[in-house]
Amino acid sequence: MIIVLVGILPLYLKISGQTEENNKLKLQIKTQKELGPVYQTLVNSNENKKALALPHPDKTSLSRIEAQTFQKDFYNAAQKSGLKVVLFTPDINTSISPSTSFLHNISLKGEWADFRKMLIELGAIPYLDRIEEIHIQQGTNAMDFKMKVWIAIK
Repeated sequence: MIIVLVGILPLYLKISGQTEENNKLKLQIKTQKELGPVYQTLVNSNENKKALALPHPDKTSLSRIEAQTFQKDFYNAAQKSGLKVVLFTPDINTSISPSTSFLHNISLKGEWADFRKMLIELGAIPYLDRIEEIHIQQGTNAMDFKMKVWIAIK
């Protein structure tokens, strides 16, 4: 009886505990094998997605002669975003002064989502100094956007 109580019973309890632990590990391995392909699919889809980062180019400035390239770049950005440029007027007073910025008054027509795309496109222009003012008004069949945009010049 002593041999059973001292030797066999503790050994039996230890083996039954290990068997239970073994069964838990087998269940975890089975779960991992079943979920492995799902995990791999999620990882692959995450790697294939393009990062949704906003453009942030190094700031530069244009010479006064090259300042007219902003009009072409702005029209390209507006066309990409689906907006219609109604008015694009450079402020002559700021171009004559010895300032390092040049003001443009711009009026656009389109939809709100397209304007958002337009702002992202403008963020990619390295010589864009700042946008001073944005005025948004709902029109009859489209929204009207008015902006004051400053570009950096030398």
